[in-house]
Formats: sequence, C-alpha cells, structure tokens
Amino acid sequence: MKEIALGVLSSMFFAVTFVLNRSMELDGGSWMWSASLRFLFMVPFLILIVWFRKNVRQVFIELKKDPLPWLAWSFVGFVLFYAPLTYAAAYGPGWLVSGTWQFTIVAGLLLPPLFKENQQTGRGVVTTRKKIQKKSLAISLIILTGVLLIQQQKAGELTLLEIIIGVGPVVIAAFAYPLGNRKMMEVCSGKLDTFQRILGMTLASLPFWVILSGAAFIDDGLPSASQTVQSLIVAVCSGVIATTLFFIATNRVKDNQGKLGAVEATQSMQVLFVIAGEAYLLSSPLPSGIAVAGVSCIIIGIIVHTFHVKKIAAAPALKQSG
Repeated sequence: MKEIALGVLSSMFFAVTFVLNRSMELDGGSWMWSASLRFLFMVPFLILIVWFRKNVRQVFIELKKDPLPWLAWSFVGFVLFYAPLTYAAAYGPGWLVSGTWQFTIVAGLLLPPLFKENQQTGRGVVTTRKKIQKKSLAISLIILTGVLLIQQQKAGELTLLEIIIGVGPVVIAAFAYPLGNRKMMEVCSGKLDTFQRILGMTLASLPFWVILSGAAFIDDGLPSASQTVQSLIVAVCSGVIATTLFFIATNRVKDNQGKLGAVEATQSMQVLFVIAGEAYLLSSPLPSGIAVAGVSCIIIGIIVHTFHVKKIAAAPALKQSG
C-alpha cells in the first residue's frame, strides 16, 4: 500500500528531529530556540513550494475566512506537538522521547469519537460519531509493546524525575499531533492541498513561535551557529519533507479510520531510525537482549497492519462481486 510506504518514509525524516534535538541539547542550546527556529525556517521553504504551484492566494483567503479554527487547531497540531517534544529532549535521551512519542499510534486510534460522519439509513441520512477501529487498535498495541520492550533496556539508567519530565510532555504531543492534523483536514474540507494546508498551519502558528523565540532570546541570548544549522536541517527534513509525506498519506485515507490508523502506526519506525542515528552520530549503544524482541514486534506490527489495510481495501470489491 502506497500510503504505508509514504508513512515509513516520513518516519525516517521525522527521526532527524529526535536525534538533532538531543544533539543540540547536549551542545547547550535552548529548547525554545530548537522549537521556534524549526517553524520559522519552514515558512520561506513552504511559501516557495506553494508559490511555484501557483496557489498561495487561496491559503490566505482560507485563513482570512475562518481564522479562529486555523489558530486553534494549528496551535494544537504544531505548537502542542513540537514544543513539548523539544522540551522533553532537554531532559531525556532521544530514544526515550522517540519511544514515548509512539503513544501517538494508540492516540490516533482513540480519536474517532471526537469526529462526526453522515450515514445513510432507512430513515435517511443520520449524523453519528465515528467508531474506534478495534482490530487496528489491537494491531497497534503489538507495536506499542515492541516500543516498551526497547525502552526497558535503558529505563534503568534514568532517574524518576527524568522519566516523568521526559515522558509527560511527549504524551501530550502524541495526542495533539494527530488531533490537530485531523481537525485541520476537517476545516479545509478538500479546499486546500497538502502543501497549502501545511503552509496555512505554519503561518497560523507563527505568533506562538515568535513569542517563544522572544522568550528564548531573553533567557539565553541568540542561538549558536551550530544550533541554527541543525535547526535548519530539522526544518527541511522533518518540517517540510516528513510532514508533507505524512500529511499526503493521511489525507489519502482520511475517510477510513482503519487505514488512517495504519498510516499513523508507521511512525513507530522512528524508534528504529533514531536508534541507528544516535548510534552513528552520538555513539549510543545499539539495542540488545529484550530490546531486540521489541524491534521484532514493531516490524511484525507494521507488516500485520499492511495486510489488514489490504484486506480493508479488498472488502468493497468482494461485496460488489458477490
């Protein structure tokens, strides 16, 4: 399934965030600069992309038409997602942050009741709450088990305070990212493409990033050259490339909760990419013992999700032929 492949590819670029955020923190950079610089750097790249596609004007029309939902859900999807992640990186290693982030797999599958859909019944069209896909949730729990097994290997190295500060903010981010993404798809209702939606959300979240960068300047002065360069890399790899790939994948399957959950579950692959990245760049040890079983669970879970999605896609065709 193409959407699964896009999700895995996006997770590879997303992994850059966790590795470089940890690297910047070890170099003494402010987490507030790490968070705000990513989105400030994203703006010119996104404007250029959308401008070359000749549809910048429509973004501003939509923002002006309904500013409050854009501000609210961009804050949830971008600010409540990324600020807690960078804050957590200041107190915990990349493997802990990226591993905890995988709660987003389950979070995305628990969100459907917050959304409504129209269903055709004998009494006409009825509006109902979307249902949680139990099979997809069960498969995602296999992946989450794998993530927890990987965490187990290094959990003993951390203090209780490091675990609380390194985990709590990330759990908030894990729910905020899919919620903001899905709500903005609902607000846009197909009027904007993926690039336009990301640009609109980035512009709508800019006031919050300007405030955060101001706080960073007062608290820590200007960012170092190293932090600026690394933030630029994160902006391009994670903010532009990974976000675009992920939003394209989720937008394609937005009307099917099972497929949507499967695409969101591909983000579990970040753990594997982060482990490899930290081992190469920061000389962190590779997983061993029970953590290897965790890696296997993640891979098995993604494979099962792929087959489950194919089964979902084949079901309508079977009904028609029958």
